[in-house]
Amino acid sequence: MPRTTADLLAEGYSHNELAQSARRGELVRLRRGSYLDPDEVSEDAALRHRQLVGATLPLPGAGVVSHLSAAVVHGLPVWGDPLRLVHVTRTSGTGRREGHLHLHVTPLGPADVVQVDDLAVTALARTVVDLARSLPLQQSVAAGDAALRKGLTSGELATALDEAQGRPGVFAARRAVRLMDARSESAGESASRVVLHQCGLPPTDLQHQVFDDRGRLVGRSDFAWPEHRTLGEFDGRVKYGRLLRPGQTPEDVVWEEKRREDALRDRGWQVVRWIWADLLRPDLLVERLGRAFRRNAR
Repeated sequence: MPRTTADLLAEGYSHNELAQSARRGELVRLRRGSYLDPDEVSEDAALRHRQLVGATLPLPGAGVVSHLSAAVVHGLPVWGDPLRLVHVTRTSGTGRREGHLHLHVTPLGPADVVQVDDLAVTALARTVVDLARSLPLQQSVAAGDAALRKGLTSGELATALDEAQGRPGVFAARRAVRLMDARSESAGESASRVVLHQCGLPPTDLQHQVFDDRGRLVGRSDFAWPEHRTLGEFDGRVKYGRLLRPGQTPEDVVWEEKRREDALRDRGWQVVRWIWADLLRPDLLVERLGRAFRRNAR
C-alpha cells in the first residue's frame, strides 16, 4: 500500500531520513510524495504500473485513467511499452506530459467512465478504441480481443468507434476493430493473427476442432486452413501454464501436446508451430505455411 510523505512524517520520519531511506533502497519512490516498502514492489510491470496509478489518482484534478493505464486496470494485455507514464484523460485544458503523467484532452460521455477499485477509468469500449487510435496494430488488436473475451460486445465497440469520429487515429482504430476476435485466447494468438492477415494468409478458422470417424475430438488448434488440411499453433509459455491440470507438470503437458499433434498428423493434417520470435520474421513463417499447404496438395 503506497504511503505518502505526510504518512511517513506522521510515523516519525524527517524529510532528510526519507531521502536517505530512498537512496538506500529501504523505501521505493513511486512518484513524488508516494513510497512503497521494497517487498511491496511487484516484479510484474503491469502490477507495478497499477501501483503507480493507485498512487497518482489521489492528485487533485488528475482526471480519468485512460489509454494504456486503463488497459492495465482492466486487465488487458499490454506489451512493448515501459509503462512509466500514467495516462489520464480530462475534458478541458491542454494535452501534455507532466512528470509521470501523460494528460489527454478529449470529450468523455457518461458511458465512457466506470469505477474499478474506486478508480474512475475509461470503460472497456472507450479504452479499446483509445488504444486502437494510438498503438501499433498487434497491440491494439490483442487488447481488443481480450476485452471481447471479458464481455465487451461488438455493438458497444461500434458505438465507441462512432463517437471517436474526427479524433486522431480513428482510421487506424477502424482497421484494428475489424480484426478483433474474441476467439483468440492469448496476446500471442492475437499478434499472430494480425501478422497472418498482413501477409495475406488469414486463417480460415480459429480454435478449429478435428474429430475422428466416430465423432470423438482428436484436438483443437489455434488456427486452421481446412482447405489445405493445415493447422497453426502459437506456442507461448503462458499457453502451457494454462493447460496445466492439478497434479500435472509442464513436461506432462508437452507430452500430451506431442501425442495430440501425432494424432492430428495421422488424420492427414499438417501442423505448423511458431513462437514470438517467429513473428519478427513473417516471411519465414509464410514459407513454412506454404510448404505445409503444398505437402497436402500432393
